[in-house]
Amino acid sequence: MTDLSRLTDALITAAKRAGAEQADALAVEGTSISIDIRAGKLEQAERAEGTEIGLRVLIGGRQACVSASDISDATIARLAERAVAMAREAPADPHVGLADESQIARDWNLADYEMTDPAPEPDAQMLEASARAVENAAMAVKGITQVEASAAYAQRKMHLAASNGFAGGYGRTSHSLSAVAFTGEGTAMERDWAAEGRIFAADMPGPDGIGALAAERALQRAGAVKPRTGTFPVLFDERVASSLIGHLLSASNGAAIARGASWLRDALGTQVLPKGMSVIEDPHRPRISASRPFDGEGLPTARRLIVDDGVLMGWTLDLATGRKLGMPSTANAARGVSSPPSPATSNIDLSPGALTRDDLIAQMGTGLLVTSMIGSTINPTTGDYSRGAAGFWVENGQISHPVNECTIAGNLRDMLLRIIAANDARAHLSTRVPSLLIEGMTLAGA
Repeated sequence: MTDLSRLTDALITAAKRAGAEQADALAVEGTSISIDIRAGKLEQAERAEGTEIGLRVLIGGRQACVSASDISDATIARLAERAVAMAREAPADPHVGLADESQIARDWNLADYEMTDPAPEPDAQMLEASARAVENAAMAVKGITQVEASAAYAQRKMHLAASNGFAGGYGRTSHSLSAVAFTGEGTAMERDWAAEGRIFAADMPGPDGIGALAAERALQRAGAVKPRTGTFPVLFDERVASSLIGHLLSASNGAAIARGASWLRDALGTQVLPKGMSVIEDPHRPRISASRPFDGEGLPTARRLIVDDGVLMGWTLDLATGRKLGMPSTANAARGVSSPPSPATSNIDLSPGALTRDDLIAQMGTGLLVTSMIGSTINPTTGDYSRGAAGFWVENGQISHPVNECTIAGNLRDMLLRIIAANDARAHLSTRVPSLLIEGMTLAGA
């Protein structure tokens, strides 16, 4: 294994030697294995391994980022020289810069986060067996004509260091299984999917259940038709409901606010969700894929309320966007080896409701249950929303038949103020959002 801390130390030392006033460095090492099965045959087996390094240098309010996959000492020296030369030609930005020493994270216990599976890495044969088990379970269901199944494993380690004294790193693992099942032929063909992913292999559900669920969902899609055009309640299934909260998070991202390109730019401290509903970020949940003890600028992460009792409490900020807006960072910087930090959220929870999804179906009367969406036209400045959708028509509080080829439209500001949440969010997901019912959306179908 590569000593990632040695690489980041070497990068910073080289940057200072080349003339940088400040610098931070990121080293990443990873392995991934994926197996794809289609129509009973092995379609793809892929393994990737590699180490990447990235360096950001700062000189007088100017910054530049460079990266490489060669980790030799000669490359590190050339990388630093190139970064310094680029920074000297870059436009000045008074807001860029590293954290003060008093701000950086200094104490955390990685064991509390449980981000790395101690079990041995699965080999390609084990993954292929799992993918074939998923496929066999789906194909065993009468009416399924074809299945595409996949199994994958990945492990990744990173180390971040900066000239302000910060240094830290952690690793992650992931295991995943998925299936796409098809039924029917030609223009009558329909498909649906099921997938599961976990940090620990021991937490993964069995492949038989994943394959069977994909098959069940695909069969339910048979005979889909266009729904009626009009204004109806729309219930976003838990599988797709998180996209609505994703639009809220994007609009409250400090980068969008600083540009003035957000439909929430004047909404701080105002009602953006119904009373009693909150959006919470918690980057410290154990065994969850987006957890982290520090952000991409070395600041300690913390649980925070983005929306409290329906009221927008703050923006998602890194250091630079916080300085632009006159606010402290919320420790939400994210970065890769070839780019500077930018704001991004981690684990998200939306307050659950008291009703089940079936209760909301009964409550909505006549309308649309959305289980998948394609394409989107979202105006980030006005919040106007339009997406292609498919799902099931609900008549008199009961699912009637599958529908497809329709468009749902509205305005996000109005939509989010009317949401009614179910209680069916899945506990293991990084973003936990239950099914959401919205009254009075425009539906374009037949």
